[in-house]
Parts: sequence; C-alpha cells; structure tokens
Amino acid sequence: MSAQEVNFDGLVGPTHNYGGLALGNVASEKNVHAPSNPKAAAKQGLRKMKAIHDLGVPQAVLPPQERPEVWVLRNLGFEGSDSEILRRVGTDAPALLVSCSSASSMWAANASTVGPSADSADGKVHFTPANLRTNFHRAIESPGTARILQAIFPDEGRFAHHNALPAVGLFGDEGAANHTRLCESYGEPGVQLFVFGVHAFDRSAPRPVRYRARQTFEASSALSRLHGLPPTRVVFAQQHPSAVDAGAFHNDVVAVGDQNVFLVHEQAFLQPERVERELRAKLEGTRLHWIEATCKEVTLEEAVASYLFNSQLVTLPSGKKALVVPIESRESPRVWAFVQRILVEQDMIDQVEVIDVRQSMRNGGGPACLRLRVVLTDTELASVNRSVFLDDRLLRALDAWIEAHYRDRLTPNDLADPKLLDESRKALDELTQLLNLGSIYRFQRQNA
Repeated sequence: MSAQEVNFDGLVGPTHNYGGLALGNVASEKNVHAPSNPKAAAKQGLRKMKAIHDLGVPQAVLPPQERPEVWVLRNLGFEGSDSEILRRVGTDAPALLVSCSSASSMWAANASTVGPSADSADGKVHFTPANLRTNFHRAIESPGTARILQAIFPDEGRFAHHNALPAVGLFGDEGAANHTRLCESYGEPGVQLFVFGVHAFDRSAPRPVRYRARQTFEASSALSRLHGLPPTRVVFAQQHPSAVDAGAFHNDVVAVGDQNVFLVHEQAFLQPERVERELRAKLEGTRLHWIEATCKEVTLEEAVASYLFNSQLVTLPSGKKALVVPIESRESPRVWAFVQRILVEQDMIDQVEVIDVRQSMRNGGGPACLRLRVVLTDTELASVNRSVFLDDRLLRALDAWIEAHYRDRLTPNDLADPKLLDESRKALDELTQLLNLGSIYRFQRQNA
C-alpha cells in the first residue's frame, strides 16, 4: 500500500529557557541559567522544517504546550490568581517555576511512540504518549500531548490513541527517541526496534553507573503489546551503559535509521552483533545497510557533542536518502570526516544538509529531537487535520506569528513575570486558530 513518512516538528514555545533540568543531558547542564532567545529558537526550528519541506519530504507542525503550567502549581498547593501564583513560586520555589515553564515539548521525538498500520494487528496507526517520568518538567507533558495528538489524528476508525504507561520507574518511557522502524518501503510491514537502557526487574543486568537510564525494557515490551505487534516484527535491544554514561540519554543520540538504512555508533548497543543479526533475520528479503562509526573514528564523547546521530535521515522523492545534520557536526573535524567517508563509500545516503538549531542544541536537542515521525497511507493522510501541514502560506503565517509574540531574550528570573504568561496564552490562542486545533489548552476551556 502507498504510504509516506511525515515529520511532525514541535514548535518551540515562548518560554524556551535554559533551566538545566535534565540530569544526564550534557548540553543542558552546561548551559544552565544562560539567557535564551525564544524568538531565534522558534525561527531556527521553522527554518529546519522548511529545509525538510524543500527536500520534498512531507512536513507538519505540533504546537507547543501551555507554559507556565499554572494548573500543576495549583495542584501542588499554591493559591491565588495566576499572576499571584507566579510571583509567589518565583520567590519561594524558583526551581519549581523553571520546571513548570520548560518548553521541552519542542522535542517531539519524546512525545509519543507511533506504530504504523502496516505493522499492527488491527490495521490502525497507534499512538502512545510517553510518560517521561524520569524528569518532572517532562512528566507533566503527557496529558497535553494526548490532547494535541487526538486533535490532529481524530478518526477513531484509523487511529488508536492509548493512555501513557503508568508513570512509575518500572515503566519509564521516553517515546520515539528510543524507537526505530526499519522496512523496505513505508507501506510494507516493517521491523520495529525498541531500545531500552535498563531491565527494571533484573537488578543483576548491566546498567549505567553515572546517569540513570530513562527507558525500561518493561516499558518497551508494553508498547509492543499495546500496538499489536507480532514477535516476528519486533526487536528489543539494550543501549550500551557506556553510551548513557557519556550523555546519550536517548538512543537517537547514538543511532538513526530510515527504511533499510541504519546509521549507528559502535557503542550504541550492548550486544550490537546480536541486534544486527536479529534485524537482518526479521527483515527477511530486505537488505539492511548497517553503517557503523567505530570508536576510533568518532568517540562517544564526540558523538554526543556533535549530535551526529541525532540527525534526520530522510527518504527523498527520488528514493535516495538525505542526512540532515546540525552545524556542530560540520564543526567537528573527525565527525565531518566520518560523514564524508560514508558519502564516498556507500551509495545509500545521497546528500548531507547542514542546519543551524543552536538554540535547541544548547539545551540538548538536535534535529531528530525536534520531530515525531508518523507513517501514513494515502487514506490515513486524508483523515489528518491538514491545517498542520507546512506549506508556503503556513510558513509565512508562523513566521509572522513568532515575530509578533516571542521575546528575543529570556532568563529564568523572567518566568515569574505575569506578562510572559499573558503573552504566551495570547500566542497559543492565535496558534490554535491558525492550525484549526480547537480548544486544546486548559486556559481556553476555562475561559470558554
């Protein structure tokens, strides 16, 4: 069946800031409390979307979540008007205000795990919002993620929306950042690779020492069951503990795949030979192109610093592949040498596009972090809210929207400013009209 992969990029929200909230995210910790530029960040993300769109790859947008998240603060015992709550939390618990103001939903790869209809037993596209329970500022996202996905994919006959997994350590789930689908073509059944950092039930199994693994085997297994995947179409792999301890907090920091091409670091997996062998066997007649960067070519530290593997690997209308890398990859001589080697030695990746997403990179998110991949058949595509698909008209409208509503400088101290809350809500209210999403935010429903 004819199908295509659509990239749904998270729009950077008006409260984009460097709170340094994610333990194990080296870039985030390095830039903690530095001033951010929400306007530049949002426009960088928009230019990245345009670059993908201009390559001929379907591109859509996901709206940011409401921040600061005042309802969470109310649930934690703060009382008064929204403005009074912000001022009090800014004085009494500034770290909590930073957490409830994070624009981390911009990294849409963590929003959900998505299973296409070609693989599922019921022939539907399956969505499970990630619980992101490892970090508080992300754990509060799943209700908003569910509302957004349901507004964009409303047809219950074609799309199955699951609840997030229980938000406990046993079922820690970080979404599509730990999930890769490999196949011959998008419309044919594929093999889904679920990557985890730790066996929650098995204390004797290898695990990271420096940083906590965020994805559990138990969560990955549950996702496979929820999405109705037969065992012949699933491979489970443990991320190498050394990769997690080096700052590869998600698998998409050390591996990226598209169709039958898999670009991977030598230390991405604990048992790489077993993972490669099982993938090849379950892909049956499909030839898997396993392209590996050795530790001698690119160290784990260089991979994390450059976000080489957090690039986007996309299929062009010609059938060739393009690798969309952050500018940091070009600035690393050894990483760029590896990129040039694979361009010369194999013919699967036809071109490399370099993009600037520095505002996101300084918070620990590269090009692949900013997008959620959804494979859709032609009939499924017709059931999606088309207002979120990027074209020249929407591109101009979003650029003007960012220009009108976003600040060009923001520090953690600014988050207690009630004017920022008003600015953000006004922006999001206009955005839902631009994208025809209805009242997806709590403040909209409260004011209705």
